[in-house]
Amino acid sequence: MASKRSNTRSIGNPNQNLPMNKTIPLGIQHVLAMFAGNITVPIIVAGVFGQTPEQKIFLIQMALFVAGVATVIQTIGYKDIGSRLPIIQGTSFAFIPIMLPFKAAGLGAVFTAAFIGGIFQFFIGKVLKPIRHLFPPLVTGIVVLMIGFSLLKVGFMYAGGGGWLMNNKPELFANANHLTIAFTVLVVSLFFNMKGKGMLSSASILIGIIAGYIVAMALGMVNYGKISSAAWFAFPTPLQYGIDFVPGAIILMLFMSIVTTIETIGDISATTMGGAKREATDKELSGGIMADGVGTAFGALFNAMPNTSYSQNAGLVAFTGVVSRHVGTVAGVILILMGLFPKLGGIIAAMPESVIGGAAIIMFGMIASAGIKLVSKSEMNQRNMLILGLSLSFGIGMSLLPDFVKNIPDFGISLKLLLTTGLIPAGILAFVLNAVMAKK
Repeated sequence: MASKRSNTRSIGNPNQNLPMNKTIPLGIQHVLAMFAGNITVPIIVAGVFGQTPEQKIFLIQMALFVAGVATVIQTIGYKDIGSRLPIIQGTSFAFIPIMLPFKAAGLGAVFTAAFIGGIFQFFIGKVLKPIRHLFPPLVTGIVVLMIGFSLLKVGFMYAGGGGWLMNNKPELFANANHLTIAFTVLVVSLFFNMKGKGMLSSASILIGIIAGYIVAMALGMVNYGKISSAAWFAFPTPLQYGIDFVPGAIILMLFMSIVTTIETIGDISATTMGGAKREATDKELSGGIMADGVGTAFGALFNAMPNTSYSQNAGLVAFTGVVSRHVGTVAGVILILMGLFPKLGGIIAAMPESVIGGAAIIMFGMIASAGIKLVSKSEMNQRNMLILGLSLSFGIGMSLLPDFVKNIPDFGISLKLLLTTGLIPAGILAFVLNAVMAKK
């Protein structure tokens, strides 16, 4: 007789239909995992570009609305577009360094460049199949592993209460209240994942976040003002900032489209390996990258920053084992509703980031684990160990010591920052070494 756990977990089938009383909570779980990251990008960009408080709220709402639409494109798909996996889309932190230098040009130039970059990424996905052999488990595993490593700092930053505390009120960062909240989420999530049956195990992160929210309320850490100040309805308005062709911004967006494609390959690989215990197919990778590009282009029309797949949600799939794409569709619909009805988003925005931090530590660690599992599918001979060792050396080494590249010219593309991300140098080096080194 099948256990309750096997009835809820999707046993490696992205098309499995779960009852709505299980699908909706699991979709909410995905939204909670990515919410903070999704709204942080428009907040940062709005501050640098001198937007009014009303304009900042508008950019946040568009970020939620577009993330939802882009997620639905991924999960439901249309013809060859879409991975048809629980890939959750959201605004990308990776694009911030190339957007900020164009403050003088304005957001119209940024969104125009993002639209062109999205179309370019769509065509990258279209032609991926002939070069798919250049991304074996060794290369994709290294990319996934570095995604996990590079996000661990973010997870602990959230657990301490958020990056803004370190800048504005450093004495509050990682204080007793924030650590208590994060530890509560961590312990409760682990307990229900290991001891719970069926839905209690699959929704363990959601249960942990609810427990953390309750503790935050008891400690007086919930900002109820964000709920009361949020509007009831916000209508999406396209091309609010106009169209402005700035060649420099377009060139940088084209370059970043290649970079985010590498990350998307990693996230899709982590999702299939963590949830379905297999490598991603050519169709899933190609469709996912095309959907990534379509989401970015659509977002640019509706005043949203470039979109990408969210790694924390890939970690969530690996932790819960639920790989049903219909759960991702529900998450997308919820994000759309939050974009249209800001009060819903205000409920989540009111909680301290340490609530998400406790869950993020688990999810980001699971991404790294999925990367190790992918790498292990390759024979660990001298060649592959050399590729793995050199890629990790450069990826981890330069992220730990950014000054190592301080004298390298930027060439106008924030090269220094990209080299110190960890993911980019490791991914590119793994790709190049695998392509040029003899198989034996």
